[in-house]
Formats: sequence, structure tokens, C-alpha cells
Amino acid sequence: MRGMETHERLTPDEPAAGGSDRGFGFVMAGAFTVAGLFPLLDGGAPRWWALAVAGAVLAAALVKAELLAPFNKVWIKIGLVMHRIVGPVVLALLFYGVVTPTGLIMRALGKDPLRLRFDRNAESYWIRRDPPGPDPESMKNQF
Repeated sequence: MRGMETHERLTPDEPAAGGSDRGFGFVMAGAFTVAGLFPLLDGGAPRWWALAVAGAVLAAALVKAELLAPFNKVWIKIGLVMHRIVGPVVLALLFYGVVTPTGLIMRALGKDPLRLRFDRNAESYWIRRDPPGPDPESMKNQF
């Protein structure tokens, strides 16, 4: 299976390293706070249960962050599963929903923007530039 790898490993040799438990607690407390206060935008009552969870998670993050370690590990695993599913699905939707129809429409209209069509009568496929490009001496020290 070594020769069949892409630019990123989909089956890592080492487990994914997550963030700190304290950082996880701060992020979750913020997320539950936003969820608890969100109904206020429409003039509704706040979600007190979400604010209570936010307070408890924030207290745990500040006092004893190790309590959040199991939740952090579960959150990392959920993220890895979503990575394996969402990435290929989004790429497939983009390819089959945008790239393929664009190519089919261009082919139907006779377009060849990359000039890939074979021309038996062509002397060369070199594209002459008019006016010519920059002076070759200007390209000596590019970096």
C-alpha cells in the first residue's frame, strides 16, 4: 500500500495530536455561550441550559483542565471521522458539479483553451508572443 499514497496520509502512523484540554474547554465554553445567547437576536429568551454548560466547562478549564481530557479525545475522533467523509464528498461535489459540466459545455461549444487538439498541418505548437516578452537579460537574477 506504500505506493498508493496521496500527499497526505489518511491512515496516520501516530495518533492525531489535539489541542490542550484547557484550550478545548475555552472553545467549548465559548461555543455554548454563543448557543445560549443566540435566541436573544430574535428577542427570545436565552438558553439557560447552554449557559450553565458553558459555565461548568469554563470552570473545569480554569480549575482542573484534566477533567476535559476524555471529551477532548472524543472531539478529536469526531473531527477525524468528519475529515475522512467531508473532504472527499466536497471534492466530488465540486468536481462533478462544477468542473465536469464546465468541460462538457466547453467541449460542446468547440472550445479548446489549452490548445490540446492535434493539428496535422501545424509546423510547431509554439505560440509567438506579439509584442515580444521581456529582454532575456532581465531574467538573470530572479530570486
